[in-house]
Amino acid sequence: MPTPLPVLIAGGGIGGLAAAISLARQGIPSLVLEKAQSLGEIGAGIQLGPNAFHAFDTLGVGDTARAMAVFIDRLRLMDAMTGQDITHIDLGAKFRARFGNPYAVIHRGDLHGVFLRACRETPLVELRTASEVTGYDQDGATVRARLANGEHVTGAALIGADGLWSHIRRQLVGDGPPRVSGHTTYRSVIPTDRMPEDLRWNAATLWAGPKCHLVHYPLQGWKVFNLVVTCHNDAPEPVAGKPVPFDEVMAGFTHIHPRAQAIIRHGSDWKLWVLCDREPTPRWVDGRVALLGDAAHPMLQYFAQGACMAMEDAVALGHEMAAHRADLAAGLAAYHARRLLRTARVQLQSRAIGEHIYHPAGVHAALRNAVMTAKSSEDWYESLAWLYGGNGLDEKMREA
Repeated sequence: MPTPLPVLIAGGGIGGLAAAISLARQGIPSLVLEKAQSLGEIGAGIQLGPNAFHAFDTLGVGDTARAMAVFIDRLRLMDAMTGQDITHIDLGAKFRARFGNPYAVIHRGDLHGVFLRACRETPLVELRTASEVTGYDQDGATVRARLANGEHVTGAALIGADGLWSHIRRQLVGDGPPRVSGHTTYRSVIPTDRMPEDLRWNAATLWAGPKCHLVHYPLQGWKVFNLVVTCHNDAPEPVAGKPVPFDEVMAGFTHIHPRAQAIIRHGSDWKLWVLCDREPTPRWVDGRVALLGDAAHPMLQYFAQGACMAMEDAVALGHEMAAHRADLAAGLAAYHARRLLRTARVQLQSRAIGEHIYHPAGVHAALRNAVMTAKSSEDWYESLAWLYGGNGLDEKMREA
């Protein structure tokens, strides 16, 4: 009997590797085609809601991921103008009992490493670097990926997990470049002993101010604090990972409380990203080709769900491909149907959260404070049940 063709996966980031593991757990071979010369992730921290841990467990990497994560006690919202607490969400025993898993933070590179090791430990996943997929052709029975070096690779299906600037999406959807949000994010990592002592909280902390915000939380066994600061400065063009001087970072935060400014002053080696997303699209699938993660539903960072949604996609992909082994196109269509509305909801609510929680001013901010202060942790649990209760398979659109 001939060896079955692998599923081709364009992109070796978190979503692509999670997809490979999900397929492998169903006995389906895959070939990951990554454009970079080596497999790795840039950036710093990622927040992981309980739905991420549901996905980890389904993908068989739950214990490894937990060993890498820092489990935080609360989500904390601060007013960046007054330096005062607005509200917090308790992430302790009641939260874990409600959702069956914790909330945690992890270094992006550590999370990528969890999936990379899992891929290297199974013969059902092959990893190839320096293999950028630029397009595809298909004949109804197979898919042929076109590589930047002129090579062609044939597979049973093709998953576009190639990110915000996906070549696969460009051919499949054809919706042009991403939408530039005008929000610029600056990232730094602070050694814990340089973080102001009175702010070394075991929390994912958000300081919300007019057209700006700060987020910080501990990482890597409390060795460092991840620091991400964002301002709405109408940046016109996409930028990713550009080194910037401190004065440029500070320019967007001169109006906030000195206590919040002090956190920024402890940062160093700042890098800049201009945030982009896309409108939800009803088209993720073309025959034996489908999109996954940021290629399918890129979203702003304000819900802290980008990586979580990609991992949920991976769970759903493996499930549906296994359920439709005799008709992989039908499996991809079922995967798309399972994921479309949930991911669109997160995309659109991420924008709304940025507008109404992270960046309001004046009366708008006062209203935010009043509404959010009035809610208990239990109220927040109820509001988040639709999001944190799923793993990629349980997609009931329960009302918040």
